[in-house]
Amino acid sequence: MNTPNFQSPGPHPSSGAQPGGWYGAAVPPAPQRPRKSSHAKAWLTHGAAAFVALFLGVGIGASGGSDAGKTDAKAEGGAKPGPTVTVTGAAKARPAPTVTKTVTAKPKPPKKTKAPGPATSFSGDGEYLVGEDIQAGTYKTSGAEGSFGCYWERAKDASGEFGSIIANNNLDGPGRVTLNKGEYFKTNRCAEWKRTG
Repeated sequence: MNTPNFQSPGPHPSSGAQPGGWYGAAVPPAPQRPRKSSHAKAWLTHGAAAFVALFLGVGIGASGGSDAGKTDAKAEGGAKPGPTVTVTGAAKARPAPTVTKTVTAKPKPPKKTKAPGPATSFSGDGEYLVGEDIQAGTYKTSGAEGSFGCYWERAKDASGEFGSIIANNNLDGPGRVTLNKGEYFKTNRCAEWKRTG
């Protein structure tokens, strides 16, 4: 089947007219776009990928940046960058095992205290049983504490009778007396008595 040949309007060829008329000229073909080569297509794909990567890199650099970039921004009077927050995963510390140690304390032995025996020094006013209240031995006093003098008395018993007195004396100065176990010693207005032997 033959395809019709469309010709532009013009005088019929038999009329002796020039081509280009209505019937004699051929319709020019529609212009076609040149086909892109596969090489150009590859460059376009790689270029687009590079552009996206560059854009992402600039975005990341602007948002995170390094400390050197922050320092330069401060030096140039730029806006102060916000604080950088670093979050690290904290390891959970395991509790240390509880160790219970039982220690049995040994009681200390009680201190040996001397039984309070008879005294070796005593007041210059009072009545004492030698061997029970005061120790037997020789005692000394510095004398009277007042202006009335120091009185002492050795007795066989505590009756206070004149016949129970073994010895007695009034001292104006220092004095000594030797006391024997079982005797009673009575002293008035004297300074403290101290055992000397």
